[in-house]
Amino acid sequence: MPDIIRRHDNGNRPILHHDARMASVHFNLVRLGPGEVFETRLPEHEAILAVLSGTVDITVDGEAFAAVGRRADIWSGPADSVYAPVGSAIRIQAGANPAEVAIGGGVTTERHPAFRIPPEEVVMVDVGSSETHSHRRIFHILGQNGQGRAGRLLVSELYADDGSWNGYPPHKHDTDVPGQGGMQETAHDELYHFRYDPPSGFGAQLIYEDSGEPKAWLTRDGDTFTVDRGYHPTVTSPGHRAYIFTVMAGKTERGLVQYFDPAHAHLMDRIPGIQAMREKFR
Repeated sequence: MPDIIRRHDNGNRPILHHDARMASVHFNLVRLGPGEVFETRLPEHEAILAVLSGTVDITVDGEAFAAVGRRADIWSGPADSVYAPVGSAIRIQAGANPAEVAIGGGVTTERHPAFRIPPEEVVMVDVGSSETHSHRRIFHILGQNGQGRAGRLLVSELYADDGSWNGYPPHKHDTDVPGQGGMQETAHDELYHFRYDPPSGFGAQLIYEDSGEPKAWLTRDGDTFTVDRGYHPTVTSPGHRAYIFTVMAGKTERGLVQYFDPAHAHLMDRIPGIQAMREKFR
């Protein structure tokens, strides 16, 4: 069920792994001092190793990817990342400065070669507008570039303007629904990791289903949220821009098909970029 994991010092231990909240998704934040090393192996998860800040050398099953990471922080351009296949031996070593790496994984039985995703290969989609208080930019680290190269994992970074809504119009992706011409909805688990600028910022995560009581959580810098069901819009407080590291794992297929709440169908044409956003997840 949807749940929040409050910010804490995880000591480079997984924030989510084989958890009752969501078994299909793995998430870890690895923070390293200059020259420090972190090693791991994920027997059931393929993963994206996204450098949030600093520069690191990454080795996957002996294959070296040198000097990964070109930004000072998450607000300084697209990520530099490496894809690691299921079961691979992963080694991350920081360079001359501290570094932070997000590891987002999804369960899969497929095994593919490791590869690097430099910032130039990250695809951005501009969604929403200032007028509709819904402007955000989604940077697909592992999206369409993963077709035939990854299992059912999707990873992106979302940047929302201050005071804006995202995951909006409200949509869900918790059920496989076949339809004429293709899937009408796919079942994908999802994880959000929130950051705010300035860090004193906050937002709200909403969840509602067609029946049952709606729920809301206050989200703060460093919190992580799991979504396995329901419509799940989020909003950022005025004066604070938001960053959301997003990990999605398809339960039966890779491509994501969102189902938008019919009660808000009138918003589909009012908010720019919705169709482009939908296409980039497939």
